[in-house]
Amino acid sequence: MILSTDLMPHAPSNRQHRASCGHGHAPGHAHALAPERFDRAMALGVGLNLAFVIVEAGCGLWADSLALLADAGHNAGDVVGLLLAWGASRLARLAPSARYTWGLRRATIYAAFANATLLLAACGAIAWEAITRLWSPEPVVGTIVVVVAAIGVAINTLTALLFVRGHRDANVRGAFLHMAADAAVSAGVVAAGIAIALTGRVWIDPLVSLAVAAAIVAGTWGLFRESIDLALDAVPRGIETGRITQSLAGLPGVIDVHELHVWGASTSETSLTVHLTVGPEVDRDAVLRAADAMLRHDHLVAHAAIQVEGPAAECQRR
Repeated sequence: MILSTDLMPHAPSNRQHRASCGHGHAPGHAHALAPERFDRAMALGVGLNLAFVIVEAGCGLWADSLALLADAGHNAGDVVGLLLAWGASRLARLAPSARYTWGLRRATIYAAFANATLLLAACGAIAWEAITRLWSPEPVVGTIVVVVAAIGVAINTLTALLFVRGHRDANVRGAFLHMAADAAVSAGVVAAGIAIALTGRVWIDPLVSLAVAAAIVAGTWGLFRESIDLALDAVPRGIETGRITQSLAGLPGVIDVHELHVWGASTSETSLTVHLTVGPEVDRDAVLRAADAMLRHDHLVAHAAIQVEGPAAECQRR
């Protein structure tokens, strides 16, 4: 954390100044996947899904099935979504530079937004196709499509499970939702295929598709809104500025808390700036250490700039 104090009429000693200006980092988020685990999950997920796309496209060409070829194209889009989340995670780990002093952490925010947008666009395409088929029913494709879709359910479910533990990170959740949505679509194909084979009612297929699209929209909408909020520097989910203000105001020696700003440096890291007013006889170093520990451990703030002022600065501001 970057900790600073304003100079008061009685300047602090050199020892006090050195102690007040330190640097440290809190954990990004208690629920974020470790980078090594995330990379392994991504490598496995991309590999499995890319192999499935190739197999599905091959089966579609062999069976002359437009449905399989279309689904292979959809799954290829999901591979792109996984690569977006993976690439953003890698960029976020790059060290800051003279030009990008915060590094490229915000890439995870834009990847989450892109993934949410892709999912919503896919739902729109599914819904449009389903409505078209309700008006003009088409023959249901053969058993091979149901078999391939069942394999897709297994692969996509397995891939989604790789990212369950990182669901609090919007970027990881985008990858999870992509694969969960794909599993739901494939499951819908299997269920519809079996139901139509038993009843002969072809309208079941588009009806199931509409239900699946609605479920995906419901699951994705929260990610879409959160990614927009993060892009606009809103307070991250789970962070309550009122509680932070109350905690800081409760520190011994703190008279006032003001200029509090909280935003997401990435999808898993919270940044904060704040000014604290303390009494003239208060040990500022002790206040800084207490604020540092409290923000890191109680509120999971990864980066904070804390400025400690005396009553004189408070009066000048008024």
